[in-house]
Amino acid sequence: MDPRKTVRKAIIPVAGNGTRFLPATKAMPKEMLTIVDRPVVQYAVDEARQAGIEHIVFVTGRNKQVIEDHFDDTPELMSSLSRSGKTAQLSELENMLPVAGSVSFTRQQAPLGLGHAVWCARDLIGDEPFALLLPDMISYGAYGCMAGLVDLYSSTGGNVLGVEQCAPEDASKYGIVGKGISVPRGFAVTEMVEKPRAGEAPSNYYLNGRYILQPEIFDILHEQPRGAGNEIQLTDAMVTLAERQSFHAHPYEGRTFDCGCKHGFIEANVAFALDRPEISDLVYESLRDMVLSHERRGRAA
Repeated sequence: MDPRKTVRKAIIPVAGNGTRFLPATKAMPKEMLTIVDRPVVQYAVDEARQAGIEHIVFVTGRNKQVIEDHFDDTPELMSSLSRSGKTAQLSELENMLPVAGSVSFTRQQAPLGLGHAVWCARDLIGDEPFALLLPDMISYGAYGCMAGLVDLYSSTGGNVLGVEQCAPEDASKYGIVGKGISVPRGFAVTEMVEKPRAGEAPSNYYLNGRYILQPEIFDILHEQPRGAGNEIQLTDAMVTLAERQSFHAHPYEGRTFDCGCKHGFIEANVAFALDRPEISDLVYESLRDMVLSHERRGRAA
């Protein structure tokens, strides 16, 4: 296979239960929680499209129908917006709507881990390299992280990982990669370690939920025994694939918010709200007043 074959497809796994956000996620998928006024999953889709991805495969689970509905046409709503003269909202929804046939959905019937979710998309991806975007991880910067991975892949081929730097003492919280020879827009990966013990991390570059992987990963995942958490771990399969193929990493110059946890979700809402001209001043003033009030209460306690 040509290692520079174009990356046309992306997998976005959305089968998780979102238990950390209960009770909000009791009846609504966590991927549909909003950052300002857009669902979390929409940010991943927009990032993929910005990077030139043509087809998106969602790996879903039970009670995720609303995600399919979100990316479907809504003639009644469109007509209502048109009659009401709400052209800005109408244009936004039209631009968000995927091209017919450019989105697919498949089910992960059992919660067997990220590696298993990726494997569930194998027939829809076929014998092609593919992008993988974890929707909980939202890129915040001048450009989406996946665009940088695609740029790096165009020169290196193989497999490409999105990374960012954490404080060295926090490396045990993440999947960490070893830093090898530098290349334009990135570096070679020498090893991958999932949550290394304190003081044993090969670097402070952590995986930020963005990947370009070759299709040989599917055969590895098919044979992959369960690992940590009794789940099929993607990192374990990547370590095996790295014995046969090259891996490079793209250090993202923006910031990734982990919206799978409450504080990351709140931080993302604040950051994106401050970037919205129509509300940024109000949000800033409210935050300033709340912080000052919090500090006064702390001093009075």
